[in-house]
Amino acid sequence: MHPPPPAAMDFSQNSLFGYMEDLQELTIIERPVRRSLKTPEEIEKLTVDEDLSDIERAVYLLSAGQDIQGTSVIANLPFLMRQNPAETLRRVLPKVREVLHVAGVEMQLAAAVSFLTILQEESVSVHAYAHSFLQVILLHLEHRDTGVSNAWLETLLSMIEVLPKETLRHEILNPLVSKAQLSQTVQSRLVSCKILGKLTNKFDAHTIKREILPLVKSLCQDVEYEVRSCMCRQLENIAQGIGTELTKSVVLPELIELSRDEGSSVRLAAFETLVNLLDVFDTDDRSQTILPLVKSFCEKSFKADESILISLSFHLGKLCHGLYGIFTPDQHLRFLEFYKKLCTLGLQQENGHNENQIPSQVLEQEKKYVTVRKNCAYNFPAMIVFVDPKNFHMELYSTFFCLCHDPEVPVRYTIAICFYEVSKLLNSGVYLIHKELITLLQDESLEVLDALIDHLPEILELMSTGGESSVQENKLSSLPDLIPALTAAEQRAAASLKWRTHEKLLQKYACLPHVISSDQIYYRFLQRMFTIMMTNNVLPVQKAASRTLCIFLRYNRKQEQRQEVIQKLIEQLGQGKSYWNRLRFLDTCEFIIEIFSKSFFCKYFFLPAIELTHDPVANVRMKLCYLLPKVKSTLKIPADKHLLQQLEMCVRKLLCQEKDKDVLAIVKRTVLELDRMEMSMDAFQKKFYEKDLLDQEKEREELLLLEMEQLEKEKQQSDGRPVSDKIFEKKRKEIKKSKLIRSQSFNNHAFQAKYGNLDKCASKSSPAGYTPSASGLAKTPVLSLADDSFRTRSAGSVPTSFPPAAALPSASRGTGSPADPKSSGGKDAQPRKASLKSRKSNP
Repeated sequence: MHPPPPAAMDFSQNSLFGYMEDLQELTIIERPVRRSLKTPEEIEKLTVDEDLSDIERAVYLLSAGQDIQGTSVIANLPFLMRQNPAETLRRVLPKVREVLHVAGVEMQLAAAVSFLTILQEESVSVHAYAHSFLQVILLHLEHRDTGVSNAWLETLLSMIEVLPKETLRHEILNPLVSKAQLSQTVQSRLVSCKILGKLTNKFDAHTIKREILPLVKSLCQDVEYEVRSCMCRQLENIAQGIGTELTKSVVLPELIELSRDEGSSVRLAAFETLVNLLDVFDTDDRSQTILPLVKSFCEKSFKADESILISLSFHLGKLCHGLYGIFTPDQHLRFLEFYKKLCTLGLQQENGHNENQIPSQVLEQEKKYVTVRKNCAYNFPAMIVFVDPKNFHMELYSTFFCLCHDPEVPVRYTIAICFYEVSKLLNSGVYLIHKELITLLQDESLEVLDALIDHLPEILELMSTGGESSVQENKLSSLPDLIPALTAAEQRAAASLKWRTHEKLLQKYACLPHVISSDQIYYRFLQRMFTIMMTNNVLPVQKAASRTLCIFLRYNRKQEQRQEVIQKLIEQLGQGKSYWNRLRFLDTCEFIIEIFSKSFFCKYFFLPAIELTHDPVANVRMKLCYLLPKVKSTLKIPADKHLLQQLEMCVRKLLCQEKDKDVLAIVKRTVLELDRMEMSMDAFQKKFYEKDLLDQEKEREELLLLEMEQLEKEKQQSDGRPVSDKIFEKKRKEIKKSKLIRSQSFNNHAFQAKYGNLDKCASKSSPAGYTPSASGLAKTPVLSLADDSFRTRSAGSVPTSFPPAAALPSASRGTGSPADPKSSGGKDAQPRKASLKSRKSNP
């Protein structure tokens, strides 16, 4: 690089001033900041004698310390109460009372939180707590800072739940008579409203009618709209405490009057309270009193503030449910039209807004319109019930289409959440929303996709059966865009940084064998799972792809394709050059044990798995040690005695030849665990009966799948003879029945798949020089793991339906020396003790 020629340098006055300013900025940045450092005198003031006890230190800091130290002591009150409640109440609490009289906001908030924590932890009896803390709480309820006042009020409301009636009457209810008067501050009256709402459930109806309801009526007629609105929102709690009769005679008239209030916030509170109390009122009250109010509210809502529209749109579902059967046909139609209008609010206006509005107002209005449409999407299932699912296509389909294509993400996100409920309600009419499912799967926002896939298996099942559980024909064949939409959704999730969405989507794809054909899965999805396992950088995503691939393999109906997948798993993962791939092979083995029968695992994966005891990377050997108890649990004596001997030989070599101290420690713990395990026998044992039965069902289903493949071939060659059709249908029903039995058994045993660390062994170490014997390893328990609780193989050896192991490549990882660095390749270049933790991923 040559320096620039002198002519290229600018020495003009303006340029020089620019350089000077830059230098000054650098000087400011590099100047050490010393303002936060304490002087020796300040440090001396903050220093406390270390020999003081916790109580003495707290008293000293509250008496002579600075505010920050006093706040720290008050925040630590729950700890002091747990350690020494008597001394804390006797010596520390009086000092706290003194300090709080002049305390700032931070200390007041810390005190309110600490008092509430002490109440929740029940450090002292209720009587002692009321005696020591109640007056302090009541004293600061009307603090000038709203945040502080609300914090103390929250503590008091929690305290009301546990205080005895007499204490409530004398200490709280009686003072409320004066606190709720118009002569008191607005803050005092607001606090009184909330306390009254809480007190109602603590007294009998007579006391409520005589002492509480007069105060409630007074506050409902308060001159300040804030007080009226606050009291109105407490009427729901009060109605629940006084019963139906008093609610109709006292609360309902107040609500009717408040619904006509001049303040919009009061009218809104009255409307929401009426909606929440619909179940309390009888049919006459709903039809003669509440329905006219709702009708009036709806008619005036577009002329009023948009916040009323937001509340109305949110409560539409409750209104439909509460007033169902009361509407006349004309009212029913008008209410439905009102809902449809709300669903497109803000989308059909010319230029979207009034020309006289300033940009900030336009933006705020648009946000409110989006909220209204989002609330309409939330209530869409309730509206289907309102119009009857049979009338969906004629009455609501166009609205559903608009919500699925709404320009705003929150609206589409909400309708995606509701999609499963909509599908269930439509039942046999679910085919009407096929296209909307494709639309949401192809949505540009991953948030929408994430919301939709929560119930994707259930949605696809409903789509495939047309809502009929007994249907035999798969109706997804009429939806050719489904598979491209599913693959595109996965690719979009993979290309994003939202790996959790990608992981969830891969997990949900495990349902595909039940809704699309085996060939479609093999050609469109299975290879993609391999690619993710081999190339993705996020461990949970790789594991999700591995498990889904195992499920695809489980239900694959062509032996040739199964053989190819098994061969790839062994060659590209189990014998792969990258140690990371070999680790994923062990994860896959764990899923194979979980999903397939034990005989299947022993036939294809047992030897390739234990071959990894010779792996050159310590992490691989370590992970295999964690898996060995599960591997052993797949064996059955005496049929698998030769495999047990192979396992013993590998463990013995590990004990004798392992040089890595971490791996050796895990090997010793694993040996002890293997030694304690019981093993299944060929004959059914009582203790393993249910596990053996479940494993037998897996074997039977695997055998039926092979027979189905053979029958399909015969059917193709026999020009569709009726006999073949009957046999084919019989086998299909047997498979379906087998799946049902197994799924019920899984539910009974609360199966949970586990991806995490399998190290649940005892902390003991193997004695020096200990070598497991064949008899020691062959002792009979099986490791009691939750996700192993159903995997015991049936009586009988490996089924003849499985092709011989010789059809697959050798389980050996090659003739090269394990120490040869070329054999490890890829990520084997990492240190031998590479961390077993998952790779860093997007939080």
